[in-house]
Amino acid sequence: MDQVLEHNIYRCPWCMGFADYIKYHDEEWGIPVFDDQKQFEFLVLESAQAGLSWSTILKKREGYRQAFADFDYKIVADLPEGYVQELLQNTGIIRNQLKIRAAINNANRFMEIQASFGSFANYIWDFVNGKPIQNEWKELSQLPATTSISDRLAKDLKKRGFKFLGSTIIYAHMQATGLVNDHLVDCWRYEQVRTHGQNI
Repeated sequence: MDQVLEHNIYRCPWCMGFADYIKYHDEEWGIPVFDDQKQFEFLVLESAQAGLSWSTILKKREGYRQAFADFDYKIVADLPEGYVQELLQNTGIIRNQLKIRAAINNANRFMEIQASFGSFANYIWDFVNGKPIQNEWKELSQLPATTSISDRLAKDLKKRGFKFLGSTIIYAHMQATGLVNDHLVDCWRYEQVRTHGQNI
């Protein structure tokens, strides 16, 4: 069995290791996100994750929150060059110049999508017809890294000028923001997340 039993509760095994990881799995992962600022937060974090583990990013989440104005995309879009240089010395985040500059670029592209679609949430949820995809995976090995939808979404975002967002990153974003329910069926959160999605 892929799930991990802890205090008679089965969880998806990827979240084990430290308390904040379990909390993230139990309280956030897979819950549908319609708030644009939260969508932007996950875009920044998922982009920062490229080549790294999610646990590494989660440990630096508060550092990112402080460095990127609580993920206020309007502020991030106008960050000056001097501040970029400061961020390159900030140990609270991943000090990768391409990723930092991508966050600023993506904040601007994010607002362009808002202007065209009313909100970023309207745009991204249209790729799943407004309803979360409910998968029924029994083992962690069954979860895909990409899907045809994440391929299309990543391609469209790139066409709109987004950077550091490939299909794998976008599928992780879809999982995190509830466009897809990828909790394993025996995980205690699976049914709760499924019910939440059905009530949208």
